[in-house]
Amino acid sequence: MSSPTTSESLAAPGPAPRRQERQRALGGLLDPRRLLASLPDACRKLDPRVMVRNPVMFVVEVGSLLTTLEAVRDPSVFAWVITAWLWLTVVFANLSEAVAEGRGKAQAETLRRTRTATVARRLTGWSPGGSAAGEPAAEEEVPASSLRLGDHVVVEAGQTIPGDGDVVEGVASVDESAITGESAPVIRESGGDRCAVTGGTSVLSDRIVVRITSKPGETFIDRMIALVEGAARQRTPNEIALNILLASLTVVFLLAVVTLQPFAVYAGAEQSLVILVALVVALIPTTIGALLSAIGIAGMDRLVQRNVLAMSGRAVEAAGDVSTLLLDKTGTITLGNRQAAGFLPVRGVTERELADAAQLASLADETPEGRSIVVLAKQLHGLREGAEGRLPRAEFVPFTAQTRMSGVDLAEDGGERRLRKGAAAAVLRWVRDSGGVVAEDVGPMVDAIAGGGGTPLVVGEVVRRDGAATASVLGVINLKDVVKEGMRERFDELRRMGIRTVMITGDNPLTAKAIAEEAGVDDFLAEATPEDKMALIRREQAGGKLVAMTGDGTNDAPALAQADVGVAMNTGTSAAKEAGNMVDLDSNPTKLIEIVEIGKQLLITRGALTTFSIANDVAKYFAIIPAMFAGVYPGLRHLNVMDLHSPTSAITSAIVFNALIIVALIPLALRGVRYRPSSASALLSRNIRVYGLGGLVLPFAGIKLIDLVVQFIPGLR
Repeated sequence: MSSPTTSESLAAPGPAPRRQERQRALGGLLDPRRLLASLPDACRKLDPRVMVRNPVMFVVEVGSLLTTLEAVRDPSVFAWVITAWLWLTVVFANLSEAVAEGRGKAQAETLRRTRTATVARRLTGWSPGGSAAGEPAAEEEVPASSLRLGDHVVVEAGQTIPGDGDVVEGVASVDESAITGESAPVIRESGGDRCAVTGGTSVLSDRIVVRITSKPGETFIDRMIALVEGAARQRTPNEIALNILLASLTVVFLLAVVTLQPFAVYAGAEQSLVILVALVVALIPTTIGALLSAIGIAGMDRLVQRNVLAMSGRAVEAAGDVSTLLLDKTGTITLGNRQAAGFLPVRGVTERELADAAQLASLADETPEGRSIVVLAKQLHGLREGAEGRLPRAEFVPFTAQTRMSGVDLAEDGGERRLRKGAAAAVLRWVRDSGGVVAEDVGPMVDAIAGGGGTPLVVGEVVRRDGAATASVLGVINLKDVVKEGMRERFDELRRMGIRTVMITGDNPLTAKAIAEEAGVDDFLAEATPEDKMALIRREQAGGKLVAMTGDGTNDAPALAQADVGVAMNTGTSAAKEAGNMVDLDSNPTKLIEIVEIGKQLLITRGALTTFSIANDVAKYFAIIPAMFAGVYPGLRHLNVMDLHSPTSAITSAIVFNALIIVALIPLALRGVRYRPSSASALLSRNIRVYGLGGLVLPFAGIKLIDLVVQFIPGLR
């Protein structure tokens, strides 16, 4: 995987104002205005055809309808209050889902505005290099919606890219703020891994030819709109399994209540339909049933807020269960470009002399490595970078892949001085061909740097005076990959999560081993090919593990498709984005670590609220069961540990609390339970301690407080 261009990485050092505004807009978790705005959607979801997808709340809705009919047949304050709060329970459950879905609507509307009536300049008869050969293709203006797969369009500065595609000719600066929220432009060019462009983005400079790779209505923005609005969200296997469990518990408690009535009749304590429905609602897991869908939507939304588009909820859930993480070295673990770290002179040469020669030989080297040598020489020895005035008669030799060297030829009084810097083998051969002898200490220095994971660059010199020439090696430059700050700590966190980290690199095994040890990863794969990545992923999956990886090139596509969580960079090729099940709009490879944390947070939130919901029902048993049968069996009054005022106030208080707790937990469902790296047993014990105990204690206090108010309402005393 290639690293981003220097201009691209420098252009976006942090969140742009537009993204900050968007995050602030998504930040208020219980904003009354958002609740009010979501109420119409919550009411529309009362449609039984919608409610039946949530078995728990469907039972509550049916119970609400039955109590409504009973309240009409036999009116009483108690019956109408219970009926009203049962309907509120259903509305509050729908409200949690409506609020979660509504958080993506603002962004969806922004994306929708990018799909204006764009006119495309379609090329007919276009072929690569045709315009350069003096044979420009014919051009016609057509609506963007009429473009088909394989069409070629030309886009110039100030125009909107009409559809998703790959740049096949030219290079341009593109404004992608409509998608990423970043105001800084990015570079898109033909060939390589930064050729993909997205429909709706704008070209700021130059001219490009784009090959369309998407069908109308199936563009990247179309998919984003569907996903952030929740329209295309499919329930994940874990969520489906939990729904089945909740439905099973609902059926069990429903049968228990139905069979309870004959015993009550036999005991002379026949219960009304309103009380029986209230008991069912109190027994079944309404809290988690109401919040389950919102938890899943919020998990995907948290990714959207971090500019990651998950193509399915399954991918988010899988991220929470990942046990092996594959990370590319360049740009992910290291800064992306090797940097000069030190000068090692041979005997008889000072470090300053070597630094001066290395800087002069690097002035014509425009690579990041070459620039880092110039900067290091200035930092360590105060040497000037500029050549003006200092080198009036210099002839620079730029770095090329063929020579693997850069340098400068200096005309001096009575002679000439030639300096070269580059790969050890190339410079040593140049010195020997010039008649020089390589000092004995050069070989050990080169081997030591290579063995330590660095890249040795040799600096050589040829001096011609009075018809005689001397050639020699001045020293070696230590060029090394710089591991990003804090990476070891991040990998320690992942290890505490139980995740094994594997660094993937094309470097030789010695260099890979040194970087892996410095970064703190668990393992590494050196000299990796696409086939090697695939084989590694399959081996891990064969052992029952879920694997996550990131990539941006066409050669990464097979591995991205094979991985359980494949995160493609937005700057990458269309093939990579199609293969992955997530797309990072910021193209930040380290985001993969955040994605895993968000996935784990989703699973932990679901588990925590399930624990709370089950524990939450205990207090309702103590409220409703004594209220139903204490008149017939006085001994049950001892179970009235909350000292509730009367049977009607006890049942009413339990139902009111059951509805209000859903609203109170909406912020937690949307924000998610804070994730701390720890073992599964530690997470389980924390869930039981915090949410189990909290779910046990909070209802006792809540129901008692509500009872203190309810007892003063006529008809409920």
